[in-house]
Amino acid sequence: MIEHLPVSASSAAVYQIQVRTAPQPRLSRPSPAMAPPKAALDFVDFVNASPTPYHAVDSARARLEKAGFQLIRERESWTSTLKPGGKYYLTRNASALVAFTIGHKWRPGNSVAIVGAHTDSPCLRIKPVSKRSAYGYNQVGVEAYGGGIWTSWFDRDLSVAGRVLVQENGNIVQKLVKIEKPILRIPTLAIHLHRQSSFDPNKETELFPILDLANAELNKSAEESSEEGEFKPLGAISSRHHPALLNVIAEDIGTDVASIVDFELLLYDTQKSAVGGLNDEYIFSPRLDNLEMTYCSIMGLIHSTTDASALDNDSTIRMTVCFDHEEVGSETAHGARSNLIPAIIRRVCVIPGSPGSDASYDHVTDDSTAYEQTLSRSFLVSADMAHAIHPNYAGKHEEAHRPSMNKGVVIKINANNKYATNSPGIVLIQECARAAKVPLQMFVVRNDSLCGSTIGPALAAKLGMRTIDIGNPQLSMHSIRETGGSADVESAIKLFDSFYKLFGVLEPKILID
Repeated sequence: MIEHLPVSASSAAVYQIQVRTAPQPRLSRPSPAMAPPKAALDFVDFVNASPTPYHAVDSARARLEKAGFQLIRERESWTSTLKPGGKYYLTRNASALVAFTIGHKWRPGNSVAIVGAHTDSPCLRIKPVSKRSAYGYNQVGVEAYGGGIWTSWFDRDLSVAGRVLVQENGNIVQKLVKIEKPILRIPTLAIHLHRQSSFDPNKETELFPILDLANAELNKSAEESSEEGEFKPLGAISSRHHPALLNVIAEDIGTDVASIVDFELLLYDTQKSAVGGLNDEYIFSPRLDNLEMTYCSIMGLIHSTTDASALDNDSTIRMTVCFDHEEVGSETAHGARSNLIPAIIRRVCVIPGSPGSDASYDHVTDDSTAYEQTLSRSFLVSADMAHAIHPNYAGKHEEAHRPSMNKGVVIKINANNKYATNSPGIVLIQECARAAKVPLQMFVVRNDSLCGSTIGPALAAKLGMRTIDIGNPQLSMHSIRETGGSADVESAIKLFDSFYKLFGVLEPKILID
């Protein structure tokens, strides 16, 4: 507001201008009650450190080791290693992970409480021969992995991450690489050149990211030159990939290009995962599907054993399994359809119980059938993300089954067994949720919609094990940028913690043959 005020009677024509501004509203700061949940913040750190399944396994491994879990390897004998009261973990292909604890009252034939998740997400992977150039641009050939929303990958600040196999002292070793700087981009076509309302890019011809301008690579690098003169069955690696890209990778892992034997790299968005929303109620992040359930299952297992006496009266094995390749069908050596869980359970079924153990089950175990007895008594929680109700597309949800973020873990049900949930499993999870004070929701897909799949049905069929499908609700599943609820992370951890602690007590009470 501006007012004109006379200075004096003798100078009435002279005015002083006084400016009065309207009162400025005070910006409210989040109160301590509105602060982001600690579990959500730690999960954000987990995602930011885990752009690939290899990094996710490494991030999980670090948390397990801090909690006292011991590394074991499949290729070694476990006879003298595994003992009641112990905590262990192993990896396969560095992209799948199994962690488990053995109760002090375990004996062969007892049950295993399992939470299964997966470490992979839809992404773009660099092709074995990625070197491309067109119209003055150097480009990188990529292959679509899984069913991503590929339009969401355009105009993002992309970089590369994954694992590199390096020759070192006569051995081949794996090194993780994560280039923090944005070096790639898939530009959209300007609207002036593309007036169509639809946008459905061809994955083979229109999804190539640009790396740099071709004239930047006119001078052959020293690393490329050093490879000449040595026979290589696939040719020099610099003949398959741009030398500039190889130089960046070699620098990140502290080696030279000549030492790089091969790699498995994928593209990722360099924008960090973050807690957001007016009241910090959201998580804006890539790879919620399914790193959120990977994280929650690992932390649920860790939390269930925080107390030093947690395993003293436990007659079960508590296990978390994080598979790779769920997004492409799981039919691999480190996917859910592999022998990973059967092999681990067979090996733990020969661990002798503690002397004088009085397990919860009133039975005498026949060692020759201990594996089959264990499968019949065990339970699998298939943990994969669920679809939250979308306010702009509410009609896509079945009217009575519309999960909301921050209102509890979702039980997923499908009459055609795309999910493995049935009533005994629902009863069990309800009891675990009751003890943890975690609300639950239910999701059923519409009859006129297709239903996604999980690891649940495949493992239930393979093992004959009772199974339930659950997960936290989220929006924009399979986008490069997804949205979840910040409070749901802690809810899932509490539910898994409760499941691990209570299963040995609850299982004999829900006996349905």
